[in-house]
Amino acid sequence: MIITKTPFRISFFGGGTDYPPWYRGNRGVVVNTTINKYCYILTRYIPPFFGCKYRIRYTKREEVKSLEEIEHPKVRECLKFLGEDKGIELVHTADIPARSGIGSSSSFTVGLLHSLYALQGRMVSKHKLAMDAIHIEQDKAKENVGSQDQTAAAFGGFNRIEFKGDHIISVHPIITKAKKLEKLERNLMLFFTGFHRTASEIVGEQIKNIPKQDKKLSKMCDLADESVLILNNENRSVDDFGKLLHETWLIKRSLSSKITNPALDEIYNTGMSAGALGGKILGAGGGGFILFYAKPGQQPKIKEAFKHLLHVPFKFDNLGSHVIHHNPNLNF
Repeated sequence: MIITKTPFRISFFGGGTDYPPWYRGNRGVVVNTTINKYCYILTRYIPPFFGCKYRIRYTKREEVKSLEEIEHPKVRECLKFLGEDKGIELVHTADIPARSGIGSSSSFTVGLLHSLYALQGRMVSKHKLAMDAIHIEQDKAKENVGSQDQTAAAFGGFNRIEFKGDHIISVHPIITKAKKLEKLERNLMLFFTGFHRTASEIVGEQIKNIPKQDKKLSKMCDLADESVLILNNENRSVDDFGKLLHETWLIKRSLSSKITNPALDEIYNTGMSAGALGGKILGAGGGGFILFYAKPGQQPKIKEAFKHLLHVPFKFDNLGSHVIHHNPNLNF
């Protein structure tokens, strides 16, 4: 039995520049961090007592006798990709629901690949884990997804990630003083809007709009770089990071008609009126989690304004996907 623990992520800047149709011909840059909310994947070779070859539990339960019968596209494609023809039992659980804007889908793919590699007795690099997950989601499952979520889940940490050419990805940990990073962490507030959405559907329109968004996407790369300068410079206040979130949100919301809606706009405007310096809808948009940056003195007022929403405290995470239980042998 193998159990992997894979973090979810918060994307601050550059989201949208990590889609291959953009970065194959342009520079893509994102700044994100993984957090202490996780996806857990358990895999093992299934004992021969259950009348099925594959037993898979996520929000649904599948018990099938052949690989092609598996409904979950990424489970099916991961097993095919690794040439796994033995019977598999797979159980998925997570701290946060799917389709909520914190990279849960890609954390699942990374965690599953990691678990299956370990089950086969193979140890792979973080880079390979990320690239394999990108390949599964974009090329095999044919999803409209970018490349930052898989990279963040595999590597973990607070990073500036650069994309260019044919999937050339560079991960650069952001180095800043501990006190500044702790202040940033304290000043971030995460709320669950309660809306669920399918990111692939929202992103489809955004990808179609890429040829018309050169200036906006280039500006988003510049803002990502500016955010790193804020964190690196002792003379820059971390509050500037929060204000920059507002600027990037104004650009992001204009990239597609599906990123926001009147209900989300009302939530955002309420947070800003209550004292937040900046914020953004996380992930593709359309619902899920919303992030605000606010000084501690303003946070009680913001919590009161959002007492109907779920406030989710979090910490930054540095480990990336890792195996927390390894006992692959099962003899029958």
